[in-house]
Amino acid sequence: MSRLKTFLATAAVAAAAPTVALADAVSGQLQQQPTNWTAIGMFVAFVVMTLGITYWAAKQSRSAAQFYTAGGGITGFQNGLAIAGDYMSAASFLGISGLVYMSGYDGLIYSVGFLVGWPIVTFMIAEPLRNLGKFTFADVASFRFAQTPIRVLAACGTLVVVAFYLIAQMVGAGQLIKVLFGLPYDYAVVVVGILMIVYVTFGGMVATTWVQIIKAVLLLAGATFMALMVLAHYGFSPEALFAKAVEVHPKHDAIMAPGTFVSDPVSAVSLGLALMFGTAGLPHILMRFFTVKDAQAARKSVFYATGFIGYFYILTFIIGFGAIVLVSTNPDFLTDATKGLAAIRGGSNMAAIHLADAVGGNLFLGFISAVAFATILAVVSGLTLSGASAISHDLYATVVKGGKANEADEIRVSKIATVVLGIVAIGLGIAFEKQNVAFMVGLAFAIAASANFPVLLMSVKWKGCTTRGAVIGGFLGLISASAGVILSPSVWEAVIGFAKGSAPIQLSNPAIFSMPIAFIGIWIFSLLDGSARAQADKDGFEDQYIRSETGIGAAGASAH
Repeated sequence: MSRLKTFLATAAVAAAAPTVALADAVSGQLQQQPTNWTAIGMFVAFVVMTLGITYWAAKQSRSAAQFYTAGGGITGFQNGLAIAGDYMSAASFLGISGLVYMSGYDGLIYSVGFLVGWPIVTFMIAEPLRNLGKFTFADVASFRFAQTPIRVLAACGTLVVVAFYLIAQMVGAGQLIKVLFGLPYDYAVVVVGILMIVYVTFGGMVATTWVQIIKAVLLLAGATFMALMVLAHYGFSPEALFAKAVEVHPKHDAIMAPGTFVSDPVSAVSLGLALMFGTAGLPHILMRFFTVKDAQAARKSVFYATGFIGYFYILTFIIGFGAIVLVSTNPDFLTDATKGLAAIRGGSNMAAIHLADAVGGNLFLGFISAVAFATILAVVSGLTLSGASAISHDLYATVVKGGKANEADEIRVSKIATVVLGIVAIGLGIAFEKQNVAFMVGLAFAIAASANFPVLLMSVKWKGCTTRGAVIGGFLGLISASAGVILSPSVWEAVIGFAKGSAPIQLSNPAIFSMPIAFIGIWIFSLLDGSARAQADKDGFEDQYIRSETGIGAAGASAH
């Protein structure tokens, strides 16, 4: 059982977006393990239920609007829960609680980073996004610009983000299924890929949204149960819990105060920028704002999502402290009882898994195992749908067909793209089995913050922004973010294998320089653009501004 828990934690934390950077990535091939029949039973029940939802959703997804955005018929509350599901990941659950277990209060730095990104989405992005867009965020960015170059840029940004996310997800999901079922890794990756293709191809956004909602509810329920069981041990007194944690933790009082968890302030700022602004550039997050009927529902979505995410991170804080008092003091969960907290089996990321066993036994551990897989499957489905939409809507319908493609052809291309993306994801998952994948999600966030977000923001908020400025600035951000990650220690040294300390850029995240490069590039090249196209871009700002603020002319919900 302890071996199962070790590999479950490793796979889930390495895979689930976006806090994969918190944890050690899957590196090297894991051995097949004995099966956990409790976990398998719950996992099979989840798959059967979600396939039933997909069958129902397939009957709803007749039009392009239904396939891409569920026809705008998702309520603000439902969409908020689905958006929160992208953040209430297995990595958040295991990674952040593990950080709290080791560092106390300092472990919340990532929670805060992700949470504060949502006000930016609320006040700067949500309303204009819903009012100006139809299916993808490229609809918004290209509203008053030349369609072809902007959509090519947006599709490149989307597909790069999706590709790197998918590799990390597939590697982790494959390892997780291998552990639960005892299947060979290759077969495990194929199983995940096929389920993903089925959900998206047949169910579209309707199925993807409901899979995400169910997963979010299960994870919230599991984390709430764990937190309540921990508090019950101390008479539901957080003060008593914290007092006991201070007593047993080797750092004692220091765990209740900010410390030196992030020693390099430049890296801390760069990480914070990527976490905060990357959220507003993730294609599978932005796509969710088109699933509601209007801008008011979009704002409600963010309101509910922020509440769920905030509540979840409070739970991880309690779980982390619960692990300090219930796991670090139990020899069953330690490799060497004389070494205490640091000797936890499988490392600090195991804290929540061990705690699940401590408070709920094998049955609850099986439940958490099934939820961990549900998390990965839900995120993978959303990523695949956003990638397929970029290919079918932005490239095929708008660039190739010049906006004259009929709906049936567009949906067919999207489904073909989904199958192709699924096959590519399976291939990449198998190819990267033995690779360290931590840098991939970091790159995805850096690119979202450095390419997608600057173009989106400047096109909506600055009248002087032109097609040329947006395209050049966006590609500068895309290239500089990619180069920054490749030249960082996490890739240059850990993946490529150069000597320690030889990385040209000693930053784990490049956002602190790639984001300014993108914004400055957009600004300078827009100012220098004296073309007729530039004047047309500026003349179109007033109409765009009125629609973005009022919603007049915005795409509404389709018939249901």
